[in-house]
Amino acid sequence: MAITKVRVKINGTWTNLTKNASTGKWTGTVTAPSITSYNQTGRYYPITIEATNDAGTVKTVDATDATLGVTLRLVVKETTKPVIKLVQPSNGAYISNNKLPIIFDVTDEANGSGVNLLSVALKLAGTTYKDGSTGMTKTAITNGYRFTYTPQAALADGVKAIEITASDYDGNAAAKVSASYTVDTVPPTLTLSSPQTGLITNQKSCVVNGVTNDALSSPVTVTVMHGSASYTPAVANDGSFSQALVLTEGVNTIKIVSTDAAGKSTTINLTVTLDTSVPTIKSATFAPNPVNASASVQITLEVE
Repeated sequence: MAITKVRVKINGTWTNLTKNASTGKWTGTVTAPSITSYNQTGRYYPITIEATNDAGTVKTVDATDATLGVTLRLVVKETTKPVIKLVQPSNGAYISNNKLPIIFDVTDEANGSGVNLLSVALKLAGTTYKDGSTGMTKTAITNGYRFTYTPQAALADGVKAIEITASDYDGNAAAKVSASYTVDTVPPTLTLSSPQTGLITNQKSCVVNGVTNDALSSPVTVTVMHGSASYTPAVANDGSFSQALVLTEGVNTIKIVSTDAAGKSTTINLTVTLDTSVPTIKSATFAPNPVNASASVQITLEVE
C-alpha cells in the first residue's frame, strides 16, 4: 500500500505535507501559534498527525501516543518583555516619610505567559525584597500585579536607590527600572536678623532679613506673610533672603515660613508695631518761679 496523504493539525488548523521524492519523507512548513503555549494544558500545543493510504485507511496519532506523543508537543514562547512601572515615589523625589511605601506595577502582554512572581525583585537601599518578603504585598491588576513594599524600619535620612527587575514565565526579562529618592525628616533651619519681634517703630518701611538652609533638600522656599499679603523672596546660594514690607499703623503680624523640597517647614511669627503719633505737651509748671540761685526747681509736665 502507498501513502497518499499526510497532514498535521496544530491549534485547530490542518496543514497538508508534501512527500520528498529523494528521501521519501513528508515535509511542510507551518506558522507557530501567535500566543504562548504556557497557559495551554501541559504548557504545549498538542499536534495531531493523520496519514492516509491509497486504500483509504487513515492512521491518526497525537500527543497522547505512547511512542510519538512526546515529540507531538509544540512549545511556543512569546518574545514580548513584561513592563515595570514605578508608581511611588517619583524619581528624584524628596520625601519626609521615612517609611514611605514603594509601589510598582509589573505587567505582561495580553495572553502572555504572565509575570513570574519568583523573578520580581525590589532592591531598596542595597537590600533586596521579593514576593513573600515581610512588608511586600501584591494585588492582581490587568495582565499583572501591583506590588507595595512598606519599609519595616524607619529609613535614615539621605538618598535611597531603587532597582526593580522582573521576567515572564517564558524567560523574557523586563527593562530594569532604576530610580532614587531622598528621605528628609528634618525641617530647614531659619534665623532672622531683623526685625526683632515686639519692635515698635515710627518707620513705615520694614525689611525682613534672614538665613535658611536644609542639609538634604536645599535650596528651600521662603514665604513671608504680612496681613493678607504673601511674598516669596529669592533665596541666595548661601541661604540668605530679604523682603521689604510696608507697615500699617498699629500692630503688624508677620509670619515667615521656610519649606524644603520634602515638605518639612520651619515657621517664625513676630509682631512689629508702627506708631507714627506725635507726643503732645499739654502743660508745663516750674515751681518756684522765680527761684533763688542754686535752689531746686520742681518741674511738672503733662504730656500725651
